[in-house]
Amino acid sequence: MHGVLSSEVTVNVPAREAWDLYGTLKLMDVVIPEFFKKIDVLEGNGEVGTVLKLFFNPGALFYAFEETIVTIDEKKMIKETDASKGGYLDMRFNLYRIRYDVIPKSKHSCITRVTLEYDIKEDWIANTSHVSLVPFIGFLRVGSNYLIANHKSKASY
Repeated sequence: MHGVLSSEVTVNVPAREAWDLYGTLKLMDVVIPEFFKKIDVLEGNGEVGTVLKLFFNPGALFYAFEETIVTIDEKKMIKETDASKGGYLDMRFNLYRIRYDVIPKSKHSCITRVTLEYDIKEDWIANTSHVSLVPFIGFLRVGSNYLIANHKSKASY
């Protein structure tokens, strides 16, 4: 079974400014306090192939799992990560991908979108009940708040 979930938030900052957050590891620093116990960079420095180990706060579905950055498209402002060890893969998902898009809306605003794409064998379909956009909507909101609070002045354009 293949599934896709998506949500977006409009942010009143230029798209490139938002991409400087979503297209880099800086996003992890911004969301750690609210969503994670910690995040370790096991390999790489934010480019394709970078492996992150995410440690969740108590009460989360998983204690930890690893994800790998599989796509960074600077021109289209797209970043994708795939679960690469533990977590959803232990729950028999064949694919658990997180995609961030930054879409220009106007000169001074953009849309930040998160998309979850997953694939699981029919025998394990009940595990799809654990797939949720809720934490990722939280990431978008925390990211939006960060961007607005740290927005470069219009004089710098």
